[in-house]
Amino acid sequence: MNIPGFLVRNAFRNKRRLLLSVLGIAVSMFLLVTLMVVLRELTQPPNDGGSSLRITVRNKLSLANPLPARQLPVIEKIPGVEVVMPFTWFGGKFKEDEPLMWPQFAVDPRKFRKIFGEIRVPEDQYEAWVKDRTSCIVGRDTFKEQKMHIGQKLTFLSGIYPCSVELTIVGVYEGSIDDRVVWFHHAYLDEALGDWGKVGDWWIKATSTETAAQICALIEAAFANTSDEVRAESERAFQLSFVSMWGGIKLLIGGVSTAVLVSLLLVTASTVSMSIRERFRELAILKAIGFQRRELCAFILAESFGLSALGVVFGAGGAWLISRTVDIKSLTNGLFVSFEVTPQMLGTAALAAAALGILSSVFPAMSVARMSVVEGLRTLD
Repeated sequence: MNIPGFLVRNAFRNKRRLLLSVLGIAVSMFLLVTLMVVLRELTQPPNDGGSSLRITVRNKLSLANPLPARQLPVIEKIPGVEVVMPFTWFGGKFKEDEPLMWPQFAVDPRKFRKIFGEIRVPEDQYEAWVKDRTSCIVGRDTFKEQKMHIGQKLTFLSGIYPCSVELTIVGVYEGSIDDRVVWFHHAYLDEALGDWGKVGDWWIKATSTETAAQICALIEAAFANTSDEVRAESERAFQLSFVSMWGGIKLLIGGVSTAVLVSLLLVTASTVSMSIRERFRELAILKAIGFQRRELCAFILAESFGLSALGVVFGAGGAWLISRTVDIKSLTNGLFVSFEVTPQMLGTAALAAAALGILSSVFPAMSVARMSVVEGLRTLD
C-alpha cells in the first residue's frame, strides 16, 4: 500500500465521524462566507455605470426635512451642473395598516432619463408617462410579482404626507440596480399637497466626474447660513450614509465570524485528536520500523488538511452555488439586491481552512512526536 492510500484508509476508518466532521466544517464555512457576503452587501452598496456622475442634495439637518423648490434655479446656475431633478420619497401603502410593499418616488419625468440613463423604458410608454401627470412607470420585478397590467390603477396612502395619489400604470422599466420602484410625477404630488412648494431631495447629474467634488462644495456654499442649509454628496456617499445607521454592524459580524472560527477549530482539533489517539499503537509500529517523527507529523497534517479541504469545498462551494442559482432579491423581499460570492471570499475561506488544518494538527502531532515506541505499543485500542 502506498502512502496516499494509507492516509485515505485511515480517514475513512470511522465513516460516521468523518461525515459529521466534514458536515460541521462545511456548515461553519458556509456561515462564514455568507457573513462575508452580508457584510459586503451592507457596507458596499452596488453601483451602476452612471452613479459616478450623480450627486444628491439633501437637508443638512435630516433627510426627513424637505427643501424649498425655489432652490432649483440657484442649483441650475452652478457651473458643472448638467441637470437637476426633484426626488421625493412618498412611502405609500395600499392600506393604512399594511407594511410598505415597494418604494415610490416623485420625480420630474422630463429629466428622469437624463439622470438615470441606464434605465430602459419603451419610447411610447415613456412619452405617455411624460404627458400624463397622474401616470407612473413600474419596475419590471414589481410588475411581474404583483401581476400588474398596463392601464391598471394604483392608489397609495402616504405614511409621510397627508394625502393619497391615484396613479395609472403606463409603462414598465428595467435596467436599474433595483427594478421594483414606482416613479410618478412630482408635479402631481405637489398638487395633491395643495401646491406644497417643497422637495425631499435634489438629484443632479454633473458634466464630468472631475467637477463633482467642486459642484458639491459650491452648492453647500450657495445655501450656507440660510434656513435651509444643504449637504451635497455623491450617490456613493449618500448610499453609505444609510449604512452608518446600522451602527456596529461590522463589529457584530466580525464577532460572529470569530466565534464561528474558534468553535470550528475546537471541533476539528478534537476530531483529529480522537482519530490519532485511536491509532497510537499503529503509529508506534511505524516509528519502530523506521518512520521519522517528521513523517508521522506529516501524516497527521495531511489528514487534518484533507478534513478541512473537504469542509471548505462543500461549505464555500455551496454558498457560491446558492448565490448563482437562488433569486436572493425575491427571497429577501428586496433587502439584498444582489448576493455575490466573490473569488476573494472563496480565497479567504480557503486560507481559513488551511490555517484550521495546521492548528488542529499541532497538539496531536506533538503527542505523537513525544510518544516512545514502548509507550505507543502499550496503548489500548
